[in-house]
Amino acid sequence: MKQKPDLSFWKLWNLSFGFFGVQIAYALQSANISRIFRTLGADPHSLSFFWILPPLMGILVQPIVGTLSDRTWTRFGRRIPYLFVGAAAAVAVMCLLPNAGSFGMAIGTVLIFGTVALMLLDTSINMAMQPFKMLVGDMVNERQKAKAYSIQSFLCNAGSVVGFLFPFIFTAVGISNVAAEGVVPDSVIWSFYCGAAILILCVLYTTAKVKEWNPADYAEYNPVSEEQEGNANWITLLKNAPKTFWKVGLVQFFCWSGMLYMWTYVVDAVAETVWGTVDANSEAYQAAGNWTGVLYAVQAVGSVAWAALLPRFTNTRLAYSLSLILGGLGFLLIPYIHDAYGQIVPFLLIGCGWAAMLAMPFTFVTNALQGYGHMGAYLGLFNGTICIPQIVAALLGGTVLSLVGSHQSSMMLVAGAAFLIGSACVFVIDEKGK
Repeated sequence: MKQKPDLSFWKLWNLSFGFFGVQIAYALQSANISRIFRTLGADPHSLSFFWILPPLMGILVQPIVGTLSDRTWTRFGRRIPYLFVGAAAAVAVMCLLPNAGSFGMAIGTVLIFGTVALMLLDTSINMAMQPFKMLVGDMVNERQKAKAYSIQSFLCNAGSVVGFLFPFIFTAVGISNVAAEGVVPDSVIWSFYCGAAILILCVLYTTAKVKEWNPADYAEYNPVSEEQEGNANWITLLKNAPKTFWKVGLVQFFCWSGMLYMWTYVVDAVAETVWGTVDANSEAYQAAGNWTGVLYAVQAVGSVAWAALLPRFTNTRLAYSLSLILGGLGFLLIPYIHDAYGQIVPFLLIGCGWAAMLAMPFTFVTNALQGYGHMGAYLGLFNGTICIPQIVAALLGGTVLSLVGSHQSSMMLVAGAAFLIGSACVFVIDEKGK
C-alpha cells in the first residue's frame, strides 16, 4: 500500500470549504426553527415534536449516504455527487421554508407545510454534510488528519457564526424584524435566501477544486479494497463495533438530549428571562430571537477558543469531562441572568461543551476503528448516537416541560443536568480499548 501524499494547506482547505456553506444552512435551521414554528402558531408543549425531524432524517440519511458512497465510483467522484445533490436540494427548500406563513394557508396547513419543508431541509443538509468527513478520511494521510479536521472545524464554526448573526445583521440594516401574525419576518426570510446562495457557491467551489481518486488510485492508498467496502451489512458492523463505539454513545445520549432542549426552547427561554415575554408575535419576542442568534455566535466563538486549548490536556477523558461540566454550568445559569449582555457568559461556557462534543467522540471512535474498514458506513452509523438521543428527547419534550412547570427557561436546567450526567459517563470510556 502506498503512503498518501502530503497535501498543501490550500488542498486541505478546498476539501472542506463547502462545509462553510453547509454550516450556514445548519446554523440558520438550528437558531430559527423554533422561532419560525412559534411564529407560525405552534404551541410550546408540542414544539419539540418538530425537532424530531432533524435527527430522524440524520439517522436515516447519513448511514445510507455513507454506505452508498463507499460503493460509488463516477466520473465526478465518489463522495462529491452526494454532496452536490444534497446542497442543491437544500437551496431549494431554504427558499420555501421561511415563507410558509406567506401563502395565505390556515394555521394547520401552514404547520404541515412547514413540517414537510423542514423534513426535506434536514434530509438535504445531512446528505451534503456527511461527504466532507469522508473526503478527509479518503484522501488525507494520518499525519495530516488533525490539521485537516482543524480546518474543517474552523470552517464549521465560521459558517455557524455567519448563519447565527444573519437575522440580527439584517435587522440592523433596516430589514423588518416584525410581520403580520403568523408570518415570518423579512429579516429571517432574507437570512435563509443569503444562506442558500452562499451554500451553493461554496459547494460549487469544492466541486470544481477537488478531484477524487479513481478506484485504482484509491486502492493503492487505502488498505481496504473496493470489494470489501461494498459488502457492508449494518447489523454485522454494529455487532462487530469496538466497545468504545458504544461507550462514547452513552456520553452522547445525555449531551445531545441536552442540546435538543436548548435548540427547542432557548429562544423562549431568553425571551422569558430577559424580555419578560413568550408572545411569539410581539416585537420583544422577535428581538429575543435575533439576540439568541448573537448568543449562538458567542457559543461558536467560545467553542473555537476552547478547542484551541483542548490539545494541551494530556488526559483526554479529563478534558472531555471538564468541557461538559462547563457546558452544563452554562445551561444552569441561563434562567438566572436577566441582562441580555450577561447571557454571553453562559453561552461561552456552553461553547466549551460544544467544542468537546464536536471533536472528542470522533477522536475516540476513529482511533478505535483503525483496521475495521467501512469507515463511511461506521461514521454514518455512529451518527445514530447523535440522532437517537435527540429523537427520544423530542418525544418527551412536552412531558418534561409540563413537569418543570411549563416554563421554557426551566428546560435549560434540564439540559444542564443532562450535560453533568454525560460528564460523569465519560470515565467509562477506555482510551486505549477497542
